[in-house]
Amino acid sequence: MGRLRRTLVLNAGFEPLATVSLRRAVVLVMRGKAEVEQAHPGLRIRATAVEMPVPLVIRLRRYVKVPFRQRAPWSRRGVLVRDRYRCAYCGRRATTVDHVVPRSRGGGDTWLNTVAACREDNHRKADRTPAQAGMRLLVQPFEPTPADALLLAVGGGRDEPGLPEWSTTARGA
Repeated sequence: MGRLRRTLVLNAGFEPLATVSLRRAVVLVMRGKAEVEQAHPGLRIRATAVEMPVPLVIRLRRYVKVPFRQRAPWSRRGVLVRDRYRCAYCGRRATTVDHVVPRSRGGGDTWLNTVAACREDNHRKADRTPAQAGMRLLVQPFEPTPADALLLAVGGGRDEPGLPEWSTTARGA
């Protein structure tokens, strides 16, 4: 159940709120605070006194007011997922995050300064800019919206195997 780690939580009005662990999602449903909107097909949780579908998306029964978030928080995993685990320099499978402008030269951990990279290209570029290393970016880094970041946190990029069906629907695919 490795892919079942996170469950999307919707507000009572169906707006995405957050992601929670599968355990937390089950507790919310069992306490009557949420209901299962979408479940993993064919998977069920069984215990002594209960049997229920494994929740993929749950919706709170009461509306929760949340402050507006203007920016998505940066994370290494978020960069890898945003770039669909593809190296920004060669297109192969990426396992590391590269700083376009190295941290030692004033670059930081931001969405616009980081890209997914394979180990070989990350090592080859080293402590230089792509221009200095004679490398070019195949894709430009971008900052995902908070809604995109929420989808990234739940299921990864749209092309990632095993992506929940609701995530492509939510983005209008």
